[in-house]
Amino acid sequence: MNLYKRGLVVGKFCPLHLGHELLIQRATDACEELLLVSYTKPEFPGLEPARRERWLRARFPQAHIVALDDARLAALCAARGVPARALPHNDADGDDHRHFMGWLCWTVLGLPVDAVFTSEDYGPGFAQVLERHYASGPVAHVSVDQARTLVPVSGTLVRQDPQAHGAFLSPVVRADFVTRVCVLGGESSGKSTLAQALAAHFDTCWVAEYGRELWESQDGVLHYDDLLRIGREQLKREAQAAMTARRWLFCDTSPLTTYFYCVEMFGKAEPELARLAEHHYDLVVLCAPDFPFIQDGTRRDEDFRARQHAWYQAELARRGIAFAILGGSVRQRIAAVAGLLQRH
Repeated sequence: MNLYKRGLVVGKFCPLHLGHELLIQRATDACEELLLVSYTKPEFPGLEPARRERWLRARFPQAHIVALDDARLAALCAARGVPARALPHNDADGDDHRHFMGWLCWTVLGLPVDAVFTSEDYGPGFAQVLERHYASGPVAHVSVDQARTLVPVSGTLVRQDPQAHGAFLSPVVRADFVTRVCVLGGESSGKSTLAQALAAHFDTCWVAEYGRELWESQDGVLHYDDLLRIGREQLKREAQAAMTARRWLFCDTSPLTTYFYCVEMFGKAEPELARLAEHHYDLVVLCAPDFPFIQDGTRRDEDFRARQHAWYQAELARRGIAFAILGGSVRQRIAAVAGLLQRH
């Protein structure tokens, strides 16, 4: 039986770690409803509200989630017909934050709470302010693992190196800190061999080319609708692999390749596939066609390989995507990627 009607958990969640999740789960178990509010001012690079909101929704879909920056707060106030105000700075007095949250719950959201869950020493005072000014009844404070004995971690620690402290992150959060490397190349340029070799060298995962898998399963025939299917499935498998990758994920091709083949084969592409082709990678490498063309029975010819390589160069430049061209042996290419990754 729930002890409280509506509970409140507030945090930066930069990033969301298992200590936060313990706190939120305890609140979830004790309340009929749970309000989760995330804000920080200033923002931390790469930890924008949309990303924090996505983590919270993935882990706690039943909660009422509000992730804010000043722009989002202004839009929320406008939608509710409430005069806007700015988020308090992280260094502002504690009472500023308490009254801000009371105003947000009571005036903006219309969701007064009867319990506050924290792992901080400010918790009792927070509950008192809410009870005195922003509630119609008692507001309890529930402390959860304030000594950090159950989950010995902090957001500050994780932010310093999310991958080194990945054990304190849920897979869906940890995946966002994986460096994704896209390996492109024309036919018979060694990209699949390189992607697999890079994964072995760095002791992590790689994502194989789904288009080839589907092509082989359909006896060498691809239809127009298959290309969008390939683009979607390629990114789906990439997202799944990122959940278990260790620091780096090597992707054999991307929807950009699928887009190329779609236009090459059918003279057109679905708008969704064009959007998928814009998928971002932390590092893009292009394998040079600097060794003899090998015909395995599935490829076009050496002229097509050269044209495809030239298309990648022109298209990546047109899109403003930085890339490195890799030549030489597999060992030389691995060494080149290792040097590039030191900068990420």
